[in-house]
Amino acid sequence: MNIVQVQDNQSARNFMRVPMRIYLDDPNWIRPLDHDIESIFDPKQNEAYQHGECARWVLYDANGEPVGRIAAFINRNTAHANPQPTGGVGFFECIEDKEAAFLLFDTAKAWLEQRGMEAMDGPVNFGERDSWWGLLVEGFHDVPYKMNYNPAYYKAFFEAYGFRDYFKQYCFTMNIADPIDPLFYRQHDIVAKDPMYRAVHIDKSRLDQFADDFCTIFNSAWEGHDEGRSLEKANIRRQFQRMKPLIDEKLIWYVYHGDEPVAFWINLPDLNEAVRHFNGRFGWWQKLQLIARIKLGKFRRISGFVFGVVPEHQCTGVVGYLIVEGARVMKELGRYKEYEMQWQGDFNPRMVRIGRALGKQNSRLLITYRYLFDPNQPFERHPVLKIREKIHAVAQEQH
Repeated sequence: MNIVQVQDNQSARNFMRVPMRIYLDDPNWIRPLDHDIESIFDPKQNEAYQHGECARWVLYDANGEPVGRIAAFINRNTAHANPQPTGGVGFFECIEDKEAAFLLFDTAKAWLEQRGMEAMDGPVNFGERDSWWGLLVEGFHDVPYKMNYNPAYYKAFFEAYGFRDYFKQYCFTMNIADPIDPLFYRQHDIVAKDPMYRAVHIDKSRLDQFADDFCTIFNSAWEGHDEGRSLEKANIRRQFQRMKPLIDEKLIWYVYHGDEPVAFWINLPDLNEAVRHFNGRFGWWQKLQLIARIKLGKFRRISGFVFGVVPEHQCTGVVGYLIVEGARVMKELGRYKEYEMQWQGDFNPRMVRIGRALGKQNSRLLITYRYLFDPNQPFERHPVLKIREKIHAVAQEQH
C-alpha cells in the first residue's frame, strides 16, 4: 500500500472518491455535498486556517485505487487547553483492513508529533463541533445533515490502535405530536408570569441582529468551557447569511429579558431529506430544489443544532419557557413529524437531562476518542462542566 499527501487537484479528487468505494453497497449512507467537505480544506472558506493548519492523505492499494483517507489538523486556539498539546484527526475512511487503518493513523500521528502535539482527538472536524464530530457507534439509520456516518467496524480500528473514549455524544428524538414533559410546562409557567421575558422566533429581515444576539449568548454560556473558545460577531453574521435560504423562521427561537438576549434554540429542517437525492452536487438546480422544499413545507424532520442559556438565567426556568413556546408553534405548523436533538456530550449532564426529557428516545450514540502519544501519561476524560449549586438545586426542586 502507498500513502500520498494531498498536494494537487488529482489527489484532492481521490480524497473525495474514497467514500464512494467504502459505502458502495450501504443504503444508509447519504453522500455529503462535495462543497461541504471541500470547503473545510479551503483556507479561503474555512476560518480555522486563521489559527491552525491541516494536512490530508490518500491511501492507495497495489492497483493504485484509493482505499483510505485521513486528515490531521491543529487548532492553535485550543491545542494547548489540554493536559497535553492536542491535535485532531478526521474525515477518516478505510476499507475493512486493520493494517491500512493503522497506516493512516500512524501518518497523521507523525505529522502532529512533528508540530509539537502529544495527543490527537478523533474523528473530529477542522472547525466547529456542530459538524462532522465523533464516531457513530449506535443508530446508523436516518443520520442528520452534517453528522458523521461510518461503518460499524471503524470502532474496532480506533480502539485497537489505542484511542480511548474521551466523551460520549447522545442524541435524542421525539415525535412532534407527542406531549412535552410536564417539567417544561412548570418551568414555562413560572417564567411566563414575569413580563420582562419574551420568546420570539427569528426574523430573516433582521438576521444580523439575531446573529449578534447569538454571539452574545454563546460567549456567555460557553465561557470557561468548550476549550475556552469565543465567537466573533462578524464571523457569525456571515454564517447566518449563508444559512438564510435554509432557515424556517419558526424553528429558531430566542428569549429576551427586557432587551437582553438570554437564550437561544437553533433548529433547521433536516437537509439530508433533500441531500440524499443530490449525489454530492449542489449546483443551481439542487439549490432551487432545496429552497422549494423549504418554502413548500416538504421537510418532515427537524434537527436541533444548539441550545444555550446565559449563566445568570440558567436557574430561572428559561429552558422550559423556551421549549414550550417554540414547540407549540412547531406543532401548529403541522408539516413536521419528527424532532432529533443533535448530540449532547456526557461532560454536560444538565444538557443531557434536558435532551432526554425533551426527546424521550435515544436515537443514536457517537464517541469522541483521544489518543495519547505517550502511553505512560495518565488519561483523563473530558472534564464534567461545573454547574452552580443554585442551578442544580433549582433543577432538582422542579423535578
